Amino acid sequence: MAQYLLSVPGSVDDEMPSDEAIQQMFADVEKFNDKVRAAGKWVFAGGLEPISSATVVDATGEKPIVTDGPFSEAKEFLGGFWVIEADDLDEALQWAKEGSAACQGRVEVRPFQGE
Repeated sequence: MAQYLLSVPGSVDDEMPSDEAIQQMFADVEKFNDKVRAAGKWVFAGGLEPISSATVVDATGEKPIVTDGPFSEAKEFLGGFWVIEADDLDEALQWAKEGSAACQGRVEVRPFQGE
């Protein structure tokens, strides 16, 4: 069985939903999470803090450089993710459709490289 990353991209231009809408989304995502766990497909998942909390480490030069803030000035960012196990891409896409509905956002599906 392969593992897939179901990532939830966001944009700095996205309108912030109401507190009520956010609470409903959290409840819907938790129901989705429970369904993935019950199906035995759960590996790991998490929501990420805002991009303003990011720290970048670059140790490609002589001395490591640690910088506050996101790596790029892009408008899009990763808001959260699931790592699931699925028999194939079709199954992963089905889970992504349900996850997208639960989190009320787009979900990108990418397989992990084999060992």
